[in-house]
Amino acid sequence: MPEQSIISALVLGIIEGLTEFIPVSSTAHVLLAGHFLGFESPGNTFAVLIQLGAILAILLVYFRKLWEIAMALPTSGKARRFVLTVLLAFLPAAVIGALAHDFIKTILFETPMLICIVLILGGFVLLAVDRMAIRPKYTDIMDYPPSLAFKIGLFQCLAMVPGTSRSGATIVGSLLMGTDKRSAAEFSFFLAMPTMLGAFTLDLYKNRDLIRFDDGIVIAIGFIAAFVMALVVVRSLLDFVSSRGYAPFAWWRIAVGTAGLVGLLIFG
Repeated sequence: MPEQSIISALVLGIIEGLTEFIPVSSTAHVLLAGHFLGFESPGNTFAVLIQLGAILAILLVYFRKLWEIAMALPTSGKARRFVLTVLLAFLPAAVIGALAHDFIKTILFETPMLICIVLILGGFVLLAVDRMAIRPKYTDIMDYPPSLAFKIGLFQCLAMVPGTSRSGATIVGSLLMGTDKRSAAEFSFFLAMPTMLGAFTLDLYKNRDLIRFDDGIVIAIGFIAAFVMALVVVRSLLDFVSSRGYAPFAWWRIAVGTAGLVGLLIFG
């Protein structure tokens, strides 16, 4: 296995873990970095499969809360309603993602210029929403009504376009509909669990014939790096957005998108 592939996989795994749960689009970062590193993955499987590391990281961080919810299901209507809200929010992306999977992977994922433009536009949207003086009506994810969750799920579908950001779309949708910044980020964590696991499973099935032994080693390296970095991010993000908001991520998106456009224009 080329040493360059190992180094690239490590770098991309670190990028995946650092960006998966913040509103900057991990897919855009991984695809753009892979483009400039000359990293090739049949069917773009690497970008999705290393997300399993980030999934396991968030499951580990939230294991206790997930266990408490699971144990409360037989007796607590609040726990059952919360599970329903997450499933309702997941439903739109599950349907659209399954139907449009091939178009997303073969067309949208292969258009770096589009990714950069969406990064920049999404940055300005996030900046504008972060500055809005919206008085929150919902501050606890356990109190989100099912109708609100479904609407957040519709926003999540915007992330089918690489560069939009799954967490960014759900957070913007949540804030516009009256949630506070902290609970918006936390709900995006819970929504990420079924969404990312579903994407991982579908992509693994669709590309099972393209994955070779050497690919497995590269994916494992990226997976471990993504797992470690995602642990750090998930443990610190809620406190960060509570005190700093989302403006730093908005400016980061704009900077990365601009740098990507410049790089594409110069290097192709």
